[in-house]
Amino acid sequence: MCRHTPTCPTADSTDAVAARVVAGHPEQGWSLLCNGVLVFDDTGELLPDGQTIAPHRHLTVVPRS
Repeated sequence: MCRHTPTCPTADSTDAVAARVVAGHPEQGWSLLCNGVLVFDDTGELLPDGQTIAPHRHLTVVPRS
């Protein structure tokens, strides 16, 4: 699917979200990557084969003063 040089990571690689955005819709909270992965603003993902990856955003703990 990717025609970039060097090619983008595949949808099943650990760095799949490093692929280039081919359709970005920030107003709707999602982007389509050239490897077919849909990434969402909440860090969830939808893979081309229909599998989902739950949001995996790291929470930042702010100490109380």
